[in-house]
Amino acid sequence: MAKLRLGIYAAAHFLVDLGCALLLLGRICPDWDPGAAILLYNLFAFAVQMPVGLLADRLGRCHLFASAGCLLVLLGWMLPPGPAAVAAAGLGNAAFHVGGGLNTLNEGGKRAGPLGLFVSPGAFGIYLGGILAFYRHSEPFLPLVVCLSLIIAAVVIWRFGRGADNAPLVLPRGDFRLWSAAACLLAVVIFRSLLGLAADLPWKTDFGWLAVCAVASGKAAGGYVADRFGMFPTATASLGLSAICFLGGNHPPAGLGALFLFNMTMPLTLWAMARLFRGMKGFSFGLLTFGLFLGFLPVYFEWGSFGPVTLAAGTILSLPLLIFGLRQAERRKNDTD
Repeated sequence: MAKLRLGIYAAAHFLVDLGCALLLLGRICPDWDPGAAILLYNLFAFAVQMPVGLLADRLGRCHLFASAGCLLVLLGWMLPPGPAAVAAAGLGNAAFHVGGGLNTLNEGGKRAGPLGLFVSPGAFGIYLGGILAFYRHSEPFLPLVVCLSLIIAAVVIWRFGRGADNAPLVLPRGDFRLWSAAACLLAVVIFRSLLGLAADLPWKTDFGWLAVCAVASGKAAGGYVADRFGMFPTATASLGLSAICFLGGNHPPAGLGALFLFNMTMPLTLWAMARLFRGMKGFSFGLLTFGLFLGFLPVYFEWGSFGPVTLAAGTILSLPLLIFGLRQAERRKNDTD
């Protein structure tokens, strides 16, 4: 059943992100302020995951959070284009991610592989939702299909999505090493978000779908590679090779390889943060998505873009931060297992 639930949550993740992207870009942005809509959505979808995650840690029943998230995105489709619809969709995205992520963390145990498999379909959903937004007038049945799919997803998750129960909510002690490791992992996610969004690679426009495949497959593979070969070798090899590939990133093969390798660290950061805050896994998930929001802000305010050398330097800078976070997570695991 655990594999079935993981498949359900992964498929629903694709659907939720597709529904949010299509709603935001195809319905809300054309009729409301696009800049305000994108900023407000990202605030609710990523920054608000921290308090939602803490609530899920306290209440348990993470499948109900995921199911409610699908229905909140549906509510966004029902409301007129504006801030209420954006907030509903963003909060729905946050609730689903917390519920699905917490279930995956609970059932994954010591493994990082399931985390990557849960998160990776979201990249395809966002990309496809953005493409379908251009067909919103010629294909009026699209919103109906998305809304019906969200209802089905909510029912399926409510019926079959309940997995392992949460560990009791335990607030962490004031351990300097713990909070330092958490800050390092947060910084890694900020770097990954910022560098990924601000990457100035000339081929991305023509090969956008290949870039999405590289990002998603890197996330999906990273956890399983780490489970097989170890966290530290995977982190070192993936970021080291990614930096080398970024130096040739103006050419599609090297750039795609860099994106694939760079995103392999995503499930590693989730695994490590959840180990640091064992009694607050939902909060851990939300803390790292807050890093995605912080990395988004410089891009939103157009503070610049990064070429191959800067991308490579940022990747190398991420490595010691990730290694320190992983080391402290491993130490905490050994102390508590």
